[in-house]
Amino acid sequence: MADPTLTPRSPLLSAKERLADATRASHGRVRLAELPFLTQIGLRLDPKGPAAGAVGVALGVPLPLEPDTVTRARDLTVLWLGPDEWLVVGEPGARRELEDRIRAAAGDEPVSVTDVSAQRTTLLVTGPHARDLLAHGCSLDLHPRGFGPGRCAQTTLGRTQVVLVARDRPGAGFWILVRSSFAGYLTDWLLDAAAEYL
Repeated sequence: MADPTLTPRSPLLSAKERLADATRASHGRVRLAELPFLTQIGLRLDPKGPAAGAVGVALGVPLPLEPDTVTRARDLTVLWLGPDEWLVVGEPGARRELEDRIRAAAGDEPVSVTDVSAQRTTLLVTGPHARDLLAHGCSLDLHPRGFGPGRCAQTTLGRTQVVLVARDRPGAGFWILVRSSFAGYLTDWLLDAAAEYL
């Protein structure tokens, strides 16, 4: 867990201008940006136990029970990662409040709540060629019929393990949640793959 007394530093701070330059050069065909410091809480519990429903009520959004799906509320996104595993993604700085809400709702039920916010950063890829760009290095079928809004998957992109999320409406693009230590490499890969749109 990161030291809360230190000022957070984005793992892609030095790439911010390169991402913005590529977005401008593509004339909107692809848009690339980092969404730093999103709160990310790993959650494990019995999906058939009473805690699952109680946690969903406390968060204001039910835990998705269908594989590779996403549920959303106003300021929260919950990703299905496994039969008893979810990732709760919220606004920057919401870690403590989300952890407290989840633990209070679970009560005495067995639950694992882990702050993994410092583990990953998030890249946003949008634009009319976002799917084409990602298809250069992802083995998933990214066609909207197979991977449309509200879908997520743990996969590889450019040989990097990521969690890929199709945002909640057509045209909203994708979140790529990538380990901070691989974020620079993946950014370089995305910029290289985007060259044909610049």
